[in-house]
Amino acid sequence: MLSGVLLSITASVLFGALYYYALLLHPLDAMQILAWRMVLGLPVITLLVYLLRAGPAVAALWQRMRRQPGVLVGMLLSASLLGLQMGLFMWAPLHGQAMNVSLGYFLLPLSLVLTGRLAYREVTSPLQQLAVLLAAIGVAHALWRSGGLHWSTLLVQLYVPYFMLHRRLRVSGLPAIWTETLLLLPLAIWWLADGQILQQLATRPLLWLLLPLLGILSGVALGSYLMASQRLPLGLFGLLGYLEPALLFVVSLLVGERMLASDLWTYGPIWLALLVLGLEGLRRWRAQPAAAG
Repeated sequence: MLSGVLLSITASVLFGALYYYALLLHPLDAMQILAWRMVLGLPVITLLVYLLRAGPAVAALWQRMRRQPGVLVGMLLSASLLGLQMGLFMWAPLHGQAMNVSLGYFLLPLSLVLTGRLAYREVTSPLQQLAVLLAAIGVAHALWRSGGLHWSTLLVQLYVPYFMLHRRLRVSGLPAIWTETLLLLPLAIWWLADGQILQQLATRPLLWLLLPLLGILSGVALGSYLMASQRLPLGLFGLLGYLEPALLFVVSLLVGERMLASDLWTYGPIWLALLVLGLEGLRRWRAQPAAAG
């Protein structure tokens, strides 16, 4: 289990590093960074497919896409949602929206709990209901103070239909991500085919090192995340997952963004909600061995 914990922490740290990494890739813009992340990340993800022996699952998914047009359309939509989120992730630190996007990642677990209750009639525990109520207080304050949450915060919540689509298509994990990346690859190549990259590399030769490292960081972060999900109980894995938005918030401060005192009435209840969800996950995790016995 220790290896799973270390892999989960590694994934969160690397995703936090990627959040800051976009600032090091000047003069590339967010879309160029995203395109390079797709092009250079695919070989690393392909290596993960081989190492984790996911090849048969990938082949089975492509067989379904070939035989069932609905699955193909669904995967194209899923790839579009993933590309949108990855683009937002790279864009936010470059445009002074890192804190708003980190708030979106803080809200995402709560959005998933609420979706499970409303869309799938999943039973919510009293602690989960308390967490949703606390989050609602934070959102209500944001609505009252500024008329609503920033659009970038709300855009992160599109991960909810992304996961719902995966559930409907019965796909998940490495086969889905490898397929989505491959489907996005032509768009990424087209985006990089404008000839600017040669000028950018000539202007800043350090990009010859930084760009391959971008693909490696992205692939290793993904691989660590997937391997952790296989080695840890679901409750503990979910609990450790809250480390990533916390690190994204720290990166937001490192890049020069500031949180006003009044923002505590938005962030405070949401952080308390995450703490409550964390306690719930810890409770369920500790109950698993007893239930098994």
